[in-house]
Amino acid sequence: MLSKSAAKAFFLGGTVLTAAVFLGLTWDTFQQIPGRTNAAALTESAIRGKHLWESSNCMGCHTLFGEGAYYAPELTKVYERRGPAFIRAILKDPEKLYPGQRKMTNYHFEDAQIEDLVAFLEWCGKVDLNGFPAKPTLGAVAQAPVAAGRPQVFSQICVTCHALNGVGGAVGPSLDGVGTKYDSAYLERWLRDPPSVKPGTTMPKLPLDDGQIGELVTFLSSQKAQKEAAQ
Repeated sequence: MLSKSAAKAFFLGGTVLTAAVFLGLTWDTFQQIPGRTNAAALTESAIRGKHLWESSNCMGCHTLFGEGAYYAPELTKVYERRGPAFIRAILKDPEKLYPGQRKMTNYHFEDAQIEDLVAFLEWCGKVDLNGFPAKPTLGAVAQAPVAAGRPQVFSQICVTCHALNGVGGAVGPSLDGVGTKYDSAYLERWLRDPPSVKPGTTMPKLPLDDGQIGELVTFLSSQKAQKEAAQ
């Protein structure tokens, strides 16, 4: 049994010790916040994108940092998963990218607003969340393109609508053997502006730069029909 004075000293000593530990951990947490939140990369564009995200009530359908609704895809790591070209395309015209399927509202964002949202989502994806959210298990659809050494833009945007070797979407035609059907000049014209090559096509004009178009032309030109590839 502790004496009254010893019990008092134990209580006061324990209180001071735990308070010191608490204050130390609090100080350490605040020291780590700038690095973990990627604060140095929080540009004016990303800040404008955050305000646009909130004013457009994007969290009414999407989840970000574990907060929001579950009607639409989780977007914390969407920049890494899909890339800027896909984000720009779907923000520009959701229905055009997923004809007859996508329920996302077209907010008719201006190009500058789209760039702000892209910057905001890029910043979100680089915040250190200790592994949250876990990478989705999408099987061959997400993993096979990377394993096959395909261009990143193909893995992020093209497989949304097209399949190759049985992997990908079914909105557009399969790309198996596309290099046999079309030459590189045609593929480049098509990738730059599909509606100008084939008026009325459901494929939209994607926000691809020259480097991405060049990578895709080279890759798609290499997709030959099996019979020709075997010769």
